[in-house]
Amino acid sequence: FRLALIQLHVSPVKSGNLQRACGLVREASAQGANVVALPECFNSPYGTQYFKEYAEKIPGESTQKLSEVAKECSIYLIGGRSIPEEDGGKLYNTCTVFGPDGAMLAKHRKVHLFDINIPGKIQFKESETLSPGNSFSMFDTPYCKVGLGICYDIRFAEMAQIYGQKGCQLLIYPGAFNLTTGPAHWELLQRGRAVDNQVYVATVSPARDEKASYVAWGHSTVVNPWGEVIAKAGAEETVIYTDIDLKKLAEIRQQLPILSQKRGDLYAVEMKK
Repeated sequence: FRLALIQLHVSPVKSGNLQRACGLVREASAQGANVVALPECFNSPYGTQYFKEYAEKIPGESTQKLSEVAKECSIYLIGGRSIPEEDGGKLYNTCTVFGPDGAMLAKHRKVHLFDINIPGKIQFKESETLSPGNSFSMFDTPYCKVGLGICYDIRFAEMAQIYGQKGCQLLIYPGAFNLTTGPAHWELLQRGRAVDNQVYVATVSPARDEKASYVAWGHSTVVNPWGEVIAKAGAEETVIYTDIDLKKLAEIRQQLPILSQKRGDLYAVEMKK
């Protein structure tokens, strides 16, 4: 099947972001994409000062638009983090997924919050305004099962391993790494998750805006189960496409049967809820 990653230039204008995103989704569908993914923060600037201002309930304006365009184009649409989700007085970093009939198939709340301090370079604390999600998120397509994470979630290998154990063959991480962590770890983490679990890994970032308070790295990427980068964007707004070859995945798993060679008598990674 054909996967499209939309590396969107995000502005402070919510309606404009929504309109632009839906237009690029239609463009990707016209190019034959069956599964389309939007970046983290596709509908609002990224920053703790913006989360409350741009928050919506789900369902809400943004998710309704995603549902409509998924149905219109008859595709599977991964909605990045449309905007912060407000629920019960709390805010979450949430990714929604819609099927070809417009129905919501999954809602992933970012499990690991981005609280870091790299002296002299970047300090950021999502937990000042956001609450963490407490569940794994998977959805089925006619092609394969897909596992979801958001940005910082990719650093936690156990999460990806659980998805692999549950039968996911593609992991998608909408994310917004920055100019410090991006060049150091963005591609490295994707290749590690792909090789460790013999799955395809896709990351989709906002386009870089040097004038923003938080500057995203960009470089949306797809990595195959051999650890090869098979599609990669630059920093600008663009749509990248790649064909996901599940026969190649099966061949790699047959040639290097690490999944069946794990020593369950010595160690285990398990999902608790």
